[in-house]
Amino acid sequence: MSTSDAQPGPIEFIAIGASAGGVVALGQILRALPAGFAIPIAIVLHIPPERSSLLPTLFATHCAVPVKEVEDKEPVRPGTVYVAAPDYHMLVEPDRSFALSQDEAVNYSRPSIDLLFESAALAYGTRVLGIVLTGGSADGADGLAAIRSAGGQGWVQRPDDAEAPAMPLFAIQRAGADRILDMADLAREVACLTRPNTI
Repeated sequence: MSTSDAQPGPIEFIAIGASAGGVVALGQILRALPAGFAIPIAIVLHIPPERSSLLPTLFATHCAVPVKEVEDKEPVRPGTVYVAAPDYHMLVEPDRSFALSQDEAVNYSRPSIDLLFESAALAYGTRVLGIVLTGGSADGADGLAAIRSAGGQGWVQRPDDAEAPAMPLFAIQRAGADRILDMADLAREVACLTRPNTI
């Protein structure tokens, strides 16, 4: 259950965090999305900062909705998957645009899952869904707690289903979860989410 008394509303924004093993897990979710899936999705995946990201191209080949690397000041648009840029934090502003930052790393990571989740909680409140997937750090745990405290939903990959279970375990311990699912069920449940075509 959520740690807030606010009732969750229809999901208007999905924030996903992953680290070790995340390419495979994210690919499973993105392959499941139907054409016309309208909810914007923002993804932070830990990758080396010195490496240019091929993730948008990789994910786009298996996804029925557009996938792109996020740009600074870009408005959040329906039906788009946004991937964090290497070595930049990805934040959601209250006006529901993205901001990129090179502030200090959080949990040794830039981009930080926690910062994405915390900013999305402020921007979307009860209408945000945060999802923590496989990874070897604690990144995402505090951010998921912020989402659930704001009345949003928190889903976590089942730790024994994750290639690296530490990140899901930390998230469950610190934030709890509305749902704990294996990847097959998680991908199916995300694909079933619907919302109006307006932000």
